[in-house]
Amino acid sequence: MRSLYFLLPGTGKRFACGGLWAELKAFELAKQICPAQVVTYRQREKETLFLDDVLQQPDLNNVIFVMSWGFDVAKLAKRLHHFNAIYHAHSSGYGFTLPSSVPIITVSRNTLGYWGQLAPNSLIYYLPNQISDEFNVRGLQREIDVLIHTRKSSEYLLNQLIPALQQRCKVEVIDGYVDSLSTLFNRTKVYLYDSAEYWAQQRVSEGFGLQPMEAMACGCQVFSSVNGGLSDYLDPGFNCYKIAGYSTEFDVQRILRAIAVPKPLLPSTFFDEYRAPNILDRFEVILREVNEFFDHKQSHSGTIAPLTRSRLAQLAFKRILAKMQKKFRQS
Repeated sequence: MRSLYFLLPGTGKRFACGGLWAELKAFELAKQICPAQVVTYRQREKETLFLDDVLQQPDLNNVIFVMSWGFDVAKLAKRLHHFNAIYHAHSSGYGFTLPSSVPIITVSRNTLGYWGQLAPNSLIYYLPNQISDEFNVRGLQREIDVLIHTRKSSEYLLNQLIPALQQRCKVEVIDGYVDSLSTLFNRTKVYLYDSAEYWAQQRVSEGFGLQPMEAMACGCQVFSSVNGGLSDYLDPGFNCYKIAGYSTEFDVQRILRAIAVPKPLLPSTFFDEYRAPNILDRFEVILREVNEFFDHKQSHSGTIAPLTRSRLAQLAFKRILAKMQKKFRQS
Protein backbone atom coordinates (compact mmCIF):
# COMPACT_ATOMS: atom_id res chain seq x y z
CA MET A 1 0.00 0.00 0.00
CA ARG A 2 1.02 3.58 -0.58
CA SER A 3 1.91 5.78 2.39
CA LEU A 4 -0.75 8.20 3.64
CA TYR A 5 0.09 11.86 4.25
CA PHE A 6 -2.65 13.42 6.39
CA LEU A 7 -2.78 17.12 5.50
CA LEU A 8 -3.59 19.45 8.40
CA PRO A 9 -3.19 23.22 8.67
CA GLY A 10 -1.48 22.60 12.01
CA THR A 11 -1.93 20.55 15.15
CA GLY A 12 -1.58 23.26 17.81
CA LYS A 13 -4.14 25.08 19.93
CA ARG A 14 -4.95 27.50 17.09
CA PHE A 15 -6.55 24.68 15.11
CA ALA A 16 -8.07 22.73 18.01
CA CYS A 17 -11.58 21.48 17.24
CA GLY A 18 -13.57 18.29 16.88
CA GLY A 19 -12.52 17.91 13.25
CA LEU A 20 -8.83 18.00 14.18
CA TRP A 21 -9.25 15.38 16.92
CA ALA A 22 -11.28 13.14 14.61
CA GLU A 23 -8.64 13.41 11.86
CA LEU A 24 -5.83 12.61 14.27
CA LYS A 25 -7.79 9.54 15.44
CA ALA A 26 -8.12 8.45 11.80
CA PHE A 27 -4.37 8.97 11.40
CA GLU A 28 -3.64 6.74 14.41
CA LEU A 29 -5.89 4.02 12.99
CA ALA A 30 -4.33 4.32 9.53
CA LYS A 31 -0.86 3.67 11.00
CA GLN A 32 -2.05 0.18 11.90
CA ILE A 33 -2.74 -0.55 8.22
CA CYS A 34 -0.02 1.25 6.25
CA PRO A 35 2.74 3.86 6.70
CA ALA A 36 1.21 7.24 7.60
CA GLN A 37 2.44 10.68 8.61
CA VAL A 38 0.94 14.06 9.45
CA VAL A 39 1.89 16.88 7.06
CA THR A 40 1.07 20.48 7.97
CA TYR A 41 0.62 23.18 5.34
CA ARG A 42 -0.15 26.47 7.11
CA GLN A 43 2.44 26.47 9.85
CA ARG A 44 5.68 24.58 10.34
CA GLU A 45 5.90 22.39 13.42
CA LYS A 46 8.84 20.59 14.99
CA GLU A 47 9.31 16.97 13.92
CA THR A 48 6.39 17.25 11.45
CA LEU A 49 6.59 17.28 7.65
CA PHE A 50 5.60 20.50 5.85
CA LEU A 51 3.75 20.33 2.53
CA ASP A 52 6.01 22.79 0.66
CA ASP A 53 8.99 20.56 1.45
CA VAL A 54 7.20 17.32 0.65
CA LEU A 55 6.19 18.52 -2.82
CA GLN A 56 9.87 19.05 -3.65
CA GLN A 57 10.49 15.31 -3.38
CA PRO A 58 11.21 13.71 -6.79
CA ASP A 59 8.82 10.74 -6.71
CA LEU A 60 5.48 10.90 -4.87
CA ASN A 61 3.65 8.15 -6.73
CA ASN A 62 3.84 5.95 -3.63
CA VAL A 63 2.10 8.56 -1.51
CA ILE A 64 -1.60 9.42 -1.07
CA PHE A 65 -2.40 12.87 0.29
CA VAL A 66 -5.42 12.92 2.62
CA MET A 67 -7.28 16.25 2.55
CA SER A 68 -9.84 16.96 5.26
CA TRP A 69 -9.95 20.65 6.29
CA GLY A 70 -13.12 21.68 4.40
CA PHE A 71 -12.33 25.36 3.95
CA ASP A 72 -8.93 24.49 2.41
CA VAL A 73 -9.83 21.46 0.27
CA ALA A 74 -10.59 23.33 -2.97
CA LYS A 75 -7.16 25.01 -2.96
CA LEU A 76 -5.38 21.85 -1.87
CA ALA A 77 -7.08 19.75 -4.56
CA LYS A 78 -5.93 22.21 -7.23
CA ARG A 79 -2.40 22.19 -5.86
CA LEU A 80 -2.32 18.38 -5.72
CA HIS A 81 -3.90 17.90 -9.14
CA HIS A 82 -0.96 15.82 -10.45
CA PHE A 83 -0.63 13.67 -7.33
CA ASN A 84 -2.67 10.93 -5.63
CA ALA A 85 -5.14 12.64 -3.30
CA ILE A 86 -8.32 11.68 -1.43
CA TYR A 87 -10.81 13.78 0.49
CA HIS A 88 -11.75 12.66 4.00
CA ALA A 89 -15.08 14.50 4.20
CA HIS A 90 -16.50 15.50 7.57
CA SER A 91 -18.98 18.36 7.10
CA SER A 92 -20.73 19.10 3.80
CA GLY A 93 -21.90 22.29 2.14
CA TYR A 94 -18.60 24.07 1.46
CA GLY A 95 -19.66 24.69 -2.15
CA PHE A 96 -16.72 23.18 -4.00
CA THR A 97 -16.68 20.20 -6.36
CA LEU A 98 -13.93 17.67 -6.94
CA PRO A 99 -12.74 15.84 -10.05
CA SER A 100 -13.48 12.13 -10.29
CA SER A 101 -9.74 11.48 -9.85
CA VAL A 102 -10.17 12.27 -6.12
CA PRO A 103 -11.85 9.45 -4.12
CA ILE A 104 -14.00 10.62 -1.21
CA ILE A 105 -14.23 8.97 2.21
CA THR A 106 -17.13 10.31 4.29
CA VAL A 107 -17.57 10.11 8.06
CA SER A 108 -21.39 9.92 7.94
CA ARG A 109 -24.04 8.56 5.62
CA ASN A 110 -25.48 12.06 5.55
CA THR A 111 -22.25 13.31 3.95
CA LEU A 112 -22.12 10.16 1.82
CA GLY A 113 -25.46 11.10 0.26
CA TYR A 114 -24.32 14.69 -0.27
CA TRP A 115 -21.27 13.63 -2.27
CA GLY A 116 -23.15 10.81 -3.97
CA GLN A 117 -25.33 13.49 -5.56
CA LEU A 118 -22.58 16.05 -6.13
CA ALA A 119 -19.86 13.69 -7.41
CA PRO A 120 -21.62 10.76 -9.13
CA ASN A 121 -18.48 9.68 -11.01
CA SER A 122 -16.15 9.60 -7.99
CA LEU A 123 -15.29 6.65 -5.80
CA ILE A 124 -17.11 7.31 -2.51
CA TYR A 125 -16.89 5.39 0.76
CA TYR A 126 -18.31 5.49 4.27
CA LEU A 127 -15.93 5.37 7.23
CA PRO A 128 -17.50 6.57 10.50
CA ASN A 129 -15.59 8.46 13.13
CA GLN A 130 -14.25 6.44 16.05
CA ILE A 131 -15.76 6.49 19.53
CA SER A 132 -13.00 5.72 22.04
CA ASP A 133 -13.28 2.73 24.37
CA GLU A 134 -13.23 5.03 27.42
CA PHE A 135 -16.82 6.00 26.62
CA ASN A 136 -18.83 3.28 28.34
CA VAL A 137 -21.08 2.81 31.34
CA ARG A 138 -19.05 2.65 34.58
CA GLY A 139 -21.82 2.45 37.15
CA LEU A 140 -20.98 5.79 38.80
CA GLN A 141 -23.52 7.77 40.80
CA ARG A 142 -25.29 10.25 38.53
CA GLU A 143 -25.50 13.35 40.71
CA ILE A 144 -25.78 15.76 37.73
CA ASP A 145 -29.34 15.97 36.38
CA VAL A 146 -28.59 17.93 33.20
CA LEU A 147 -25.28 18.63 31.45
CA ILE A 148 -24.65 21.09 28.65
CA HIS A 149 -21.53 22.32 26.84
CA THR A 150 -21.92 25.91 25.68
CA ARG A 151 -19.88 25.45 22.47
CA LYS A 152 -22.17 25.15 19.44
CA SER A 153 -25.24 25.52 21.66
CA SER A 154 -28.23 27.54 20.44
CA GLU A 155 -29.43 30.77 22.02
CA TYR A 156 -32.64 28.96 22.90
CA LEU A 157 -30.71 26.38 24.89
CA LEU A 158 -28.60 28.92 26.74
CA ASN A 159 -31.12 31.70 27.28
CA GLN A 160 -34.45 29.89 27.65
CA LEU A 161 -34.18 26.20 28.39
CA ILE A 162 -31.25 26.20 30.83
CA PRO A 163 -32.66 29.00 33.04
CA ALA A 164 -35.99 27.18 33.16
CA LEU A 165 -34.32 23.90 34.12
CA GLN A 166 -32.10 25.50 36.77
CA GLN A 167 -35.24 26.23 38.78
CA ARG A 168 -36.27 22.56 38.77
CA CYS A 169 -33.12 20.39 38.85
CA LYS A 170 -29.33 20.33 39.13
CA VAL A 171 -27.78 21.69 35.92
CA GLU A 172 -24.06 21.79 35.10
CA VAL A 173 -22.85 24.07 32.32
CA ILE A 174 -19.33 23.64 30.94
CA ASP A 175 -17.67 26.11 28.61
CA GLY A 176 -14.09 24.89 28.39
CA TYR A 177 -11.86 21.85 28.16
CA VAL A 178 -12.74 18.84 30.34
CA ASP A 179 -10.00 16.39 31.38
CA SER A 180 -12.28 13.35 31.34
CA LEU A 181 -15.50 13.86 29.44
CA SER A 182 -16.34 10.17 29.80
CA THR A 183 -16.31 10.48 33.60
CA LEU A 184 -18.52 13.56 33.42
CA PHE A 185 -21.00 11.76 31.17
CA ASN A 186 -21.07 8.85 33.63
CA ARG A 187 -22.05 11.27 36.40
CA THR A 188 -24.87 12.77 34.28
CA LYS A 189 -28.48 11.73 33.75
CA VAL A 190 -29.43 13.94 30.77
CA TYR A 191 -27.15 15.53 28.16
CA LEU A 192 -28.38 18.41 25.99
CA TYR A 193 -26.97 19.17 22.52
CA ASP A 194 -28.44 21.61 20.00
CA SER A 195 -26.09 22.51 17.13
CA ALA A 196 -28.54 23.23 14.28
CA GLU A 197 -28.40 27.00 14.83
CA TYR A 198 -24.58 27.01 15.00
CA TRP A 199 -24.09 25.08 11.76
CA ALA A 200 -26.76 27.11 9.95
CA GLN A 201 -24.67 30.19 10.73
CA GLN A 202 -21.52 28.45 9.48
CA ARG A 203 -23.42 27.43 6.33
CA VAL A 204 -22.00 23.92 6.47
CA SER A 205 -23.34 20.75 8.05
CA GLU A 206 -22.72 18.96 11.34
CA GLY A 207 -20.19 16.42 10.12
CA PHE A 208 -20.74 13.69 12.70
CA GLY A 209 -21.64 15.03 16.13
CA LEU A 210 -19.53 12.79 18.33
CA GLN A 211 -20.51 14.10 21.78
CA PRO A 212 -24.14 12.91 21.76
CA MET A 213 -22.92 9.43 20.81
CA GLU A 214 -20.25 9.51 23.51
CA ALA A 215 -22.90 10.56 26.03
CA MET A 216 -25.21 7.74 24.94
CA ALA A 217 -22.37 5.22 25.27
CA CYS A 218 -21.91 6.41 28.87
CA GLY A 219 -25.60 5.86 29.66
CA CYS A 220 -26.92 9.44 29.39
CA GLN A 221 -30.41 10.23 28.17
CA VAL A 222 -29.72 12.53 25.20
CA PHE A 223 -31.83 15.47 24.01
CA SER A 224 -30.38 16.64 20.70
CA SER A 225 -30.97 18.28 17.38
CA VAL A 226 -30.82 15.82 14.47
CA ASN A 227 -29.17 17.97 11.80
CA GLY A 228 -26.48 16.73 9.44
CA GLY A 229 -24.45 13.72 10.57
CA LEU A 230 -26.45 13.42 13.80
CA SER A 231 -29.26 11.92 11.73
CA ASP A 232 -27.02 8.91 11.03
CA TYR A 233 -27.47 7.42 14.48
CA LEU A 234 -29.99 9.47 16.47
CA ASP A 235 -33.53 8.09 16.41
CA PRO A 236 -35.89 10.38 18.39
CA GLY A 237 -38.38 8.47 20.48
CA PHE A 238 -36.23 5.34 20.45
CA ASN A 239 -32.63 6.11 21.43
CA CYS A 240 -32.86 9.87 22.11
CA TYR A 241 -35.22 12.83 22.32
CA LYS A 242 -35.50 15.68 19.82
CA ILE A 243 -34.65 18.92 21.59
CA ALA A 244 -36.36 22.29 21.04
CA GLY A 245 -39.75 20.62 20.66
CA TYR A 246 -42.31 23.38 20.12
CA SER A 247 -42.06 25.14 23.48
CA THR A 248 -39.74 25.56 26.46
CA GLU A 249 -42.42 24.15 28.77
CA PHE A 250 -42.73 20.99 26.69
CA ASP A 251 -38.96 20.50 26.68
CA VAL A 252 -38.79 20.96 30.47
CA GLN A 253 -41.62 18.48 30.95
CA ARG A 254 -39.90 15.81 28.85
CA ILE A 255 -36.46 16.37 30.38
CA LEU A 256 -37.76 16.11 33.94
CA ARG A 257 -39.55 12.89 33.03
CA ALA A 258 -36.34 11.48 31.50
CA ILE A 259 -34.49 12.33 34.72
CA ALA A 260 -37.11 10.60 36.85
CA VAL A 261 -37.76 7.60 34.58
CA PRO A 262 -34.83 6.99 32.21
CA LYS A 263 -35.16 4.68 29.25
CA PRO A 264 -33.22 1.38 29.31
CA LEU A 265 -29.54 1.61 28.37
CA LEU A 266 -28.63 0.95 24.75
CA PRO A 267 -26.92 -2.40 24.15
CA SER A 268 -23.14 -2.10 23.71
CA THR A 269 -23.52 -3.65 20.24
CA PHE A 270 -25.20 -0.42 19.10
CA PHE A 271 -21.78 1.26 19.22
CA ASP A 272 -19.79 -1.52 17.52
CA GLU A 273 -20.02 0.25 14.15
CA TYR A 274 -18.09 3.18 15.62
CA ARG A 275 -15.45 1.29 17.59
CA ALA A 276 -11.88 0.78 16.38
CA PRO A 277 -12.09 -2.90 15.26
CA ASN A 278 -14.91 -2.26 12.77
CA ILE A 279 -13.37 0.98 11.52
CA LEU A 280 -10.01 -0.70 10.99
CA ASP A 281 -11.66 -3.47 8.94
CA ARG A 282 -13.52 -0.94 6.79
CA PHE A 283 -10.47 1.31 6.46
CA GLU A 284 -8.34 -1.54 5.10
CA VAL A 285 -10.94 -2.47 2.47
CA ILE A 286 -11.26 1.17 1.40
CA LEU A 287 -7.51 1.74 1.19
CA ARG A 288 -7.02 -1.40 -0.91
CA GLU A 289 -9.65 -0.18 -3.39
CA VAL A 290 -8.19 3.32 -3.44
CA ASN A 291 -4.69 1.95 -4.11
CA GLU A 292 -6.08 -0.16 -6.96
CA PHE A 293 -7.73 2.96 -8.39
CA PHE A 294 -4.49 4.95 -8.33
CA ASP A 295 -2.72 2.04 -10.05
CA HIS A 296 -5.36 2.23 -12.79
CA LYS A 297 -5.14 6.03 -13.05
CA GLN A 298 -1.42 5.82 -13.91
CA SER A 299 -2.21 4.47 -17.36
CA HIS A 300 -5.85 5.40 -17.97
CA SER A 301 -7.73 8.68 -18.36
CA GLY A 302 -11.22 9.32 -17.08
CA THR A 303 -13.87 8.66 -19.74
CA ILE A 304 -17.14 9.51 -17.94
CA ALA A 305 -18.53 12.99 -18.57
CA PRO A 306 -18.69 15.03 -15.33
CA LEU A 307 -21.99 16.38 -14.09
CA THR A 308 -21.16 20.06 -14.58
CA ARG A 309 -23.64 22.95 -14.75
CA SER A 310 -23.27 23.14 -18.52
CA ARG A 311 -23.93 19.40 -18.87
CA LEU A 312 -26.98 19.66 -16.62
CA ALA A 313 -28.25 22.48 -18.87
CA GLN A 314 -27.67 20.28 -21.93
CA LEU A 315 -29.50 17.37 -20.31
CA ALA A 316 -32.42 19.65 -19.39
CA PHE A 317 -32.58 20.94 -22.98
CA LYS A 318 -32.55 17.37 -24.36
CA ARG A 319 -35.33 16.37 -21.96
CA ILE A 320 -37.51 19.33 -23.00
CA LEU A 321 -36.79 18.69 -26.68
CA ALA A 322 -37.71 15.00 -26.30
CA LYS A 323 -41.03 15.95 -24.65
CA MET A 324 -41.83 18.40 -27.46
CA GLN A 325 -41.00 15.81 -30.12
CA LYS A 326 -43.18 13.22 -28.40
CA LYS A 327 -46.05 15.68 -28.16
CA PHE A 328 -45.64 16.63 -31.81
CA ARG A 329 -45.72 12.96 -32.91
CA GLN A 330 -48.90 12.35 -30.87
CA SER A 331 -50.73 15.37 -32.35
